[in-house]
Amino acid sequence: MAFRHPDGDYAITTMYSVPDDAWYLELDLVAEHRNLVIAIVPDEDPAREPTVCFNPHRGHVDVPYEVMTWFMHQVDEEVRTSRAWMRLRPDLVEIIHRLRQEHMGAIDDDTFRQVLPEVRATVPEADLPAVLEAAFGRRPDGTTTDQPQAPDL
Repeated sequence: MAFRHPDGDYAITTMYSVPDDAWYLELDLVAEHRNLVIAIVPDEDPAREPTVCFNPHRGHVDVPYEVMTWFMHQVDEEVRTSRAWMRLRPDLVEIIHRLRQEHMGAIDDDTFRQVLPEVRATVPEADLPAVLEAAFGRRPDGTTTDQPQAPDL
């Protein structure tokens, strides 16, 4: 996915690297088809921190402050959304990391019904919504976070 800066000279390309378990955001100079900066945002391993890399082999380029802050704002949003679960209590981060690794982040309805009792036995009720959303993108009622919540019966 790519989107351009309002001045049209710069663009950010976003992609996911499965082998790296990380989002890559690239700031490009459009007219020169040139990559200037790459931000790497790991989203599976709490021990890995986001990084920003500049290409030392491509020479010096002046990047306007407004463009760099626009890029870093997008990186900050990616860090916030991809790594929000890593800011929970350490015991919850450990549970979520294990569940994500065990189920590779994807879980169907039948598997969710099997896993839910285990999670409920491990996680305090107050923390259950945060853990289920971070681990599986689901609510305690089984609905996904991208669909409406099931009505209380």
